[in-house]
Amino acid sequence: MPQPTSTVASFGERAVAAGRERGRLCVGIDPHPHLLEAWGLTVDVDGLRTFTMTCVEAFADTAAMVKPQVAFFERFGSRGFAVLEDALAALREQGCLSLADAKRGDIGSTMAGYADAWLGESSPLRADAVTVSPYLGVGALNPVFDLAEATGRGVFVLAATSNPEAVALQSLSVDGRSVAQRVVDELAERNTAAGAAVGALGVVVGATLDTPPELDQLNGPVLLPGVGAQGATPDDVRTLTAAAPELGFANVSRAILSHGPQVADLRESVISTAAEFRD
Repeated sequence: MPQPTSTVASFGERAVAAGRERGRLCVGIDPHPHLLEAWGLTVDVDGLRTFTMTCVEAFADTAAMVKPQVAFFERFGSRGFAVLEDALAALREQGCLSLADAKRGDIGSTMAGYADAWLGESSPLRADAVTVSPYLGVGALNPVFDLAEATGRGVFVLAATSNPEAVALQSLSVDGRSVAQRVVDELAERNTAAGAAVGALGVVVGATLDTPPELDQLNGPVLLPGVGAQGATPDDVRTLTAAAPELGFANVSRAILSHGPQVADLRESVISTAAEFRD
């Protein structure tokens, strides 16, 4: 069940404020085995913890948003989730927006369980926002939408990802609109109905896409992966978010993490990269 409506600003409003202060950059914490090894760490929970908390130290006061990739914690079971809990708590304590990249999606009470796990006030895994998949139907995500709006947290819905396997599905036309566009449009309607200055419901749109959906009416944050190592540029981000540039957050992970393991080098990389995403 949704919790009582919070008096705090919507997630979208908080994201815009963070972007103005630090630059519109979302930095990933992706403890992939090859990165652990590149940093001279063991591929186990000890290495995971060192990698993760180094990233937290470097990013918490430099990045507008930090996105732990849940899969790389989940692979270590309960001990991996314990590291993720500590990282999310540390980001929260330092006032940095966190985005749990969990990509959950289900129906009914199961979706409500996922919502409570990632956004519920009493959950040790709570983040400021979570990624979800709409391909069981956008309406099936109502439990996470409701909880986000009630608590001042956010949701990023996978609308148009850049992986080749997804493009054919997302580009299918239904009543004259692509599947991806229908996802964006449904979220735009929900953001409008919520009445916040900036909505809590955002989308994930690959910055490398040739034919992205129109985002002009969304009035919610847009996460744009593919910048840096995958070839997209700050100009691509500006083009995709021209109607509301303050809502577009470039997601950069590998290009920044490659500067580890020294905290000072990671911090410098975040600050210099974020400077490319300021007005």
